[in-house]
Amino acid sequence: MGIVRTEEIKRTEIEEFQRMLLSCASVHRRKDEEGLKRGPRAGPGLVEDDEQDKVVCVTSGVSYLGRAIVNRLLLRGYSVRITVDNQEDLEKLREMETTGEMGTGRGRSNFWAVVAKLSDVGRLSDAFEGCRGVFHTCSFADPAGLSGYSKSMAEIEVKATENVMEACARTPSVRSCVLTSSLLACVWRPDDPDNELSCVINPESWSNESVCLDKKLWYALGKLRAEKAAWRIAEERGLKLTTICSALITGPQVCGRNPTPTIAYLKGAPEMYMNGLLATVDALRLADAHVSVYEAMNHQMASGRYICFDRVIDRPDKAAGLASEMGFPMDKICGSSTSGELTPRPRFELSNRKLSALMSRTPRCCFEESNVISDVHRFCR
Repeated sequence: MGIVRTEEIKRTEIEEFQRMLLSCASVHRRKDEEGLKRGPRAGPGLVEDDEQDKVVCVTSGVSYLGRAIVNRLLLRGYSVRITVDNQEDLEKLREMETTGEMGTGRGRSNFWAVVAKLSDVGRLSDAFEGCRGVFHTCSFADPAGLSGYSKSMAEIEVKATENVMEACARTPSVRSCVLTSSLLACVWRPDDPDNELSCVINPESWSNESVCLDKKLWYALGKLRAEKAAWRIAEERGLKLTTICSALITGPQVCGRNPTPTIAYLKGAPEMYMNGLLATVDALRLADAHVSVYEAMNHQMASGRYICFDRVIDRPDKAAGLASEMGFPMDKICGSSTSGELTPRPRFELSNRKLSALMSRTPRCCFEESNVISDVHRFCR
C-alpha cells in the first residue's frame, strides 16, 4: 500500500508540474504574441497568420444563442469549431446543417464540431487547440427537463465556466475569451431605504450574492458566481477576457427552443419590472455584440464587462407584448399589477453606453446603422 500510494503521489506531482509548465508557456506565448502585435513589423517571420486568426471556438454551439453566434462568425469569414456535449447534440448539429440553420451555403464548410464535455478540461483544451478565441455561451438545460434551473445547476455552471477558462489558459493558441454572462449578475441589490446606491446600473454594477440566495434566484446566482470565477482565473492565468451581461434573450420560438434559461431569467420579473430593470435583447443583436467585442479585443479596443439590451419593459403595454411573445400569463411579467393605468416609477436606469460606444466605432456584422443598440434607457423621473 505504501509503495502504491507513493507512486500515486509522484504521478500526481508530475501531472501538476506538467500543467504548471503548460500554463506558464501559454501565458508567455500570449505576452510574446501581444508584443509582436503591438510592435513594428520586423520581417516575414513576425507577420501574423491571418487565416489562423480567423479560427475560433464556440461552446454549446447548438444552443439558441450559440447558433446565432456561429452564424454571425461565419458571415464575418471565420472558421468556427463548435463543442457539443454528446453524440446526440452532434446529430442535432448535422440535422441543422442539412436544413441550413447553421448559416449560408458559403459558410457551412467553415465550421465543424467536436464532442467535449464542459466537465472535461483535457477534452476542452484539445477542442480549443489551434483556435485564437473562445466564445463560452454558458448555455445549460435541466438534464431531466423537470426542475428547471436549480441551485445545483448554478453550481454546475460555475464549475463548467472554471473548466473552460482553465482549458483556455492551458491552450497556447488561445489569446482571448468572450464569456456570456447575464444582466442578472448586475441588477439584484439589497434594499436601500436611504438611497445610498447609485440609480445607474452599468458594467461596474454587481448583484449581491446574499440577495440572490435569499430570493432563491438560482439563475442569477449561477451567472454571478460563474462570471466572478472567470475573472479570477483570467487574472491568475494571464488570459484576456471580456464578459457580456445579456438581458433576457428574445427571438423566434425562443421559449420553445431555449426554455430553461428563459423561465429561469423571469423568476423575479415583477420586481425587476417595477424597478425598471426588466430588459430584453434579440438573439441576433446579442450575437452581433459578441463578435464586435471579440474583434475589438484583437485591436486592444475592448476590455472588461459590457451590458447588452435593446428593449426595456417599463410599461404595461410592453409587459403584455413580452408575455404574449413568451406565451406566459401577464402576471409572470409584472405580477398582479396588470392594470393598463399602472405604469411603474422605476428606481433605476440601465446603461449600455460602453457597448454602444464600442459598436459605433467597430465594423458592424449585419445590422443597418439605424439598428444600433440604444445607448442609455433613462427612467429616473
